[in-house]
Amino acid sequence: MAGPGLGLLPRRILFSTLGSQRGPQLADQFCNAIGVLQQCGPPASFNNIQTAINKDQPANPTEEYAQLFAALIARTAKDIDVLIDSLPSEESTAALQAASLCKLEEENHEAATCLEDVVYRGDMLLEKIQSALADIAQSQLKTRNGTHSQSLPDS
Repeated sequence: MAGPGLGLLPRRILFSTLGSQRGPQLADQFCNAIGVLQQCGPPASFNNIQTAINKDQPANPTEEYAQLFAALIARTAKDIDVLIDSLPSEESTAALQAASLCKLEEENHEAATCLEDVVYRGDMLLEKIQSALADIAQSQLKTRNGTHSQSLPDS
């Protein structure tokens, strides 16, 4: 099953967002494979028309290209299959979606309550720290004033 919350989205929306790069990628790979076939494929005669053979081409580059593009196309097709398999089933009904939404709202409320408690405790600690810092500052001022008054000679 897909991750949390994915059951609420229709399958076609998820596929269009998750697989948005895979479709064009597969199309690009097919176009590149066809381009390589056109460029490196052996010439064929049509109705006794002679064509010049490019002698600068390597002996058999098409075999390497064929393996490369076959692997790329197969990997992209597998990625698309994995994306499709990871989508939630279409068995999700409005009642199931509503129940899931209610559960998420309940979890959200519990988390909000917990957060409010943590913030309150944090505010209490902050007040204690500020009070302690004020006491320390006051003590330092008294100490400084006391040492200055003791060090000054009485006239």
